[in-house]
Amino acid sequence: MALGDAILACLTERPMTGYELAKTFDASIGFFWKADHQQIYRELSRLRDKGHVQGREVVQSGKPNKLVYTLTPEGRAALKHWAARPSVPPSIKDDLLVRLYALDCVDIEPLRTDLMARLEHHRDRYERYERLLNKRFPDGTAPPADLGKMLSLRLGMRHERVVIEWCEEALDALSAISQRGNVRPLDDMRESGG
Repeated sequence: MALGDAILACLTERPMTGYELAKTFDASIGFFWKADHQQIYRELSRLRDKGHVQGREVVQSGKPNKLVYTLTPEGRAALKHWAARPSVPPSIKDDLLVRLYALDCVDIEPLRTDLMARLEHHRDRYERYERLLNKRFPDGTAPPADLGKMLSLRLGMRHERVVIEWCEEALDALSAISQRGNVRPLDDMRESGG
C-alpha cells in the first residue's frame, strides 16, 4: 500500500482540506499507516497531478484561502483497483525483539524500562481505541459504509490487548530470571572479559 491509497480511502468520507485530511488521518488511518503532515501534503499534490483528486479553492475573509480536496471518478477507480489486489501481510521490525533475542548478552534493566514504556504506550492506545469505538459505535453495530472502520477499531483493540499481555509476560519473565541470576548484567560480562 502506498500513502496515496490511504489518502484516497480517507477522502471517501467527505471533501477535506489538507489540514482536515491530516487531522482525520491522525485520528483514523494513522493508527495503522503512519505519515507526517508534510508527506500528506506532498502526496496530495501528486494525486492532483494524476487526476485522482481535485482541489477547489475556498475564499475566506481575514484568513488565507484554502483548498478543499475531493476524490475524482479517476481517484475512485484507482482506489477500487488498488483494493482489488491482494494485501501483503506486514513484517515486524522491532529493535526490542532483537534485544530480547540476544538476552544473554544485554543488560536487563534497560530492557525492563523499555518494556514498561511499551506497556504504557499500548495501554494508552487500547483505551483510545475503546473510547473511539464506544463513541462512534455505541450499540456495537455500524452501517455498511462504516463497517470497515468498526472492524479496524476492533482489530486495533485486540492487537493492543495481546501486546499488553505479552509485555506483562515479558516483564514477569525478566523479573524471574534477574532474581535467579541466570542472565548476567552487561557490566558483569565486561568485567569478566566475557
